[in-house]
Order: sequence, then structure tokens, then C-alpha cells
Amino acid sequence: MGAIAPDIIMEEIMTYLKAMEKAAVLSDALPYIQSFHGKIVVIKYGGNAMINEEINRSIINDVMLMHLVGIKPIIVHGGGPEISAMLKKLEIPTRFVNGQRYTDENAMDVVQMVLIGRINTNLVSRINKNGGNALGINGVDGNLLRCSQQNPDLGFVGKVESVNADFMQSVLDNKLLPVVSPIGMDAEGQIYNINADYAAGKIAEAMQAEKMLLLTDVEGIYANPAEKKGIISELHCDEVPALIEKGIIAGGMIPKVQCCVSALNNGVKSTHILDGRKPHSILLEIFTKEGIGTMVTK
Repeated sequence: MGAIAPDIIMEEIMTYLKAMEKAAVLSDALPYIQSFHGKIVVIKYGGNAMINEEINRSIINDVMLMHLVGIKPIIVHGGGPEISAMLKKLEIPTRFVNGQRYTDENAMDVVQMVLIGRINTNLVSRINKNGGNALGINGVDGNLLRCSQQNPDLGFVGKVESVNADFMQSVLDNKLLPVVSPIGMDAEGQIYNINADYAAGKIAEAMQAEKMLLLTDVEGIYANPAEKKGIISELHCDEVPALIEKGIIAGGMIPKVQCCVSALNNGVKSTHILDGRKPHSILLEIFTKEGIGTMVTK
């Protein structure tokens, strides 16, 4: 019997080592899986991450794994870049007031078309195609998100006044994975566009979520935002006003941090701002000791 070639031996060793590494990862994750079993985790997903195919696939796989091991994820998605692209295509002017999109009747039609008709449907389709059991809903369904006009200067932009937690709980009790478009309605039936960060925060509060994860396209909150250096790994609520005043927390990061503070003050156990571009960022945050991004705490 001839000697086994060294390259074959090396391949077998590498296969064994990879198997051992995978086993170690699963073993390390087990306490976290047990700890979060049955718990609600709200994930806000949107922005530029949604138009990157590889990131899309990674996030969907992470959420499906969470669901399969008994965690109860709720996805709240945005879609700003796609809305802007469609408005431009239809030659509908876009303007922003203090960083938020002004939404008139024409823009509101586009917002509904893109968020509900395109993004929500595509996300649900991709999850279900891969063996999931997702349900696409928006804030009008089941009176999930009741709102009022946030500011007349913003047009049809809504502020969430109440969340129908019983309706959302019934979805979770049926072992469905809810995918929520941030559209709401007032008592008179007027439809509003809602900032997805704020919608995620209010849903997390109403459901008393264990965690709220806000996926963004930066590593977290920078101590030196001008040079994108020095990630603040943990931020206390009482530090937020001073950091806003100094301009360290600015622009689109302000509503994210504000909804984290509100969520923590209203029963959510922990909140995190993560880099959605990082492969498996959700799993790294939930199933490892180190975590990533910025955790906002009370």
C-alpha cells in the first residue's frame, strides 16, 4: 500500500481543524442561545446596506438563524436611498428639512410604493425562499402604528403615538417573523411616513424587547467623527446631550441615539448601533462576549 500524499494529509488536517473550530464556535454560542431563547430582538435595517447584495444575504441569514434557535426577531426596514432614486426617476422634487425628508402627497405615494410594494415584498420573499416564515406588514395593518403629524413643515411625516402590541404579539405567537414597513395612520385615516429608527424604537418599547439593534453604515459612534476614529464602545444616556452639543453625535446619528435613549427609558433592556456592512454583525453582537459597535446604556 503506497504512502498517502502530503497534500492529502494536509487537506484532511485542515478539514478536521475547521470542523473543530466550528464546534468551538457553536459551543461558545450555546449560553447566549439559551439566554435569548424566547426573547424579542428588534432590528432596524435600512439605508445603503439594503442595496448591497452580499450584505443583504448576510443579514437575512443572521435573522433566520436567530429565528430558528428560538429568538423572536422583528425587522423594521427603511429605504431612503431607493425612495430618493424613485423620486428622481419620476422627476418629483426632493428636499430635506433639518435632515428629514419633506413628504407631500406625491412623495407619499412613492414612499408607500417603494417601502410596501417593493422593499417589504422583496425582503419577505427572500426570507421565505430560504426556508423562513416571514410576514410583511406595515403600520396601518392592525392599527400597528398610530401616529400624528410630526411637524407641518415636514408634510406627511408621522410621529408614533401608540403601538398595537397585542397585534404584534399575535404575529410572534404564530411563529411568524414580522417584517415591518414604517408607514402609519392617524385617527382620521391619513397615512404618514415614519422615520424607521423611531418606528423601531417605539415597537421595541411596546414589546419590551430584550435588545434593539440599529444597523447603519458606520462602525458605531466615533469619538473623533471628523476622522472616523475612536469607536465609543459604550455610551451612557446621561452623556448624550453633551456629545450632541459638541457635535460628536450629529446628523443622522442623532435620531438613532435619541431613540436608543427613549427605548432604554421605557423598558428595553439594551440598545446597540452596529455597522450593518460588517458580515454577521448581528450574530457577533448577540452570540459573542465582545460585541461590536456602540452600546447605549442607562
